[in-house]
Amino acid sequence: MNDIDLIKKQIKTIRDLHDNSNPLVSEHIKDIKKKYVITEDAEPRDFEKYNVPAATEKEIEDNEGLKDDVSQGYRISGGILVLHGDSSKEVELNSDEKVAFQETMDEFVNEVSDMVNFGQLNVYKNNVDWSGLIVDFDCEFYFTIGESNGIYFSGDMIKVDENFLDMVSKLQTYYEKFKSKWAKILANKKKTTQIEK
Repeated sequence: MNDIDLIKKQIKTIRDLHDNSNPLVSEHIKDIKKKYVITEDAEPRDFEKYNVPAATEKEIEDNEGLKDDVSQGYRISGGILVLHGDSSKEVELNSDEKVAFQETMDEFVNEVSDMVNFGQLNVYKNNVDWSGLIVDFDCEFYFTIGESNGIYFSGDMIKVDENFLDMVSKLQTYYEKFKSKWAKILANKKKTTQIEK
């Protein structure tokens, strides 16, 4: 029995319980209606009423043939690279991506800060994002290229002194290298995907 059949069975069980006027279920329904002031004869306000179980069941039936986005994570030298795509073929790691990720982490340590806890690097069709915690300053950085490219910071009460400003300058310089490297990876993935189709 797959998940969809299981959900359908559960929905049917709920309907059967309600339709058979089980006194225990009916009592709970009355309590809920009283508590949340739900009246069946009330005029609709600015919302539509839906039979939630039926709507859910129909949505499941409608989406049976649709495929979901696929993602696959890879641990590379202590970091995590996650590829996102429409098929398992699109999320296979190639040597260019592996080398680029390793270089990205190494260069960051050498050029920005060696006290860093990296988050996962996500590669989507039109976007790459990467985050981490710079331990020296207890602040998080977030890099993104593509749709909303830029550098973002998050932290509490960060002391703005020469060391912090120096780190921000290094981060800005490094971001351009990161952007260039991963833009090439994205372009290469698009080219490869088009050739395979």
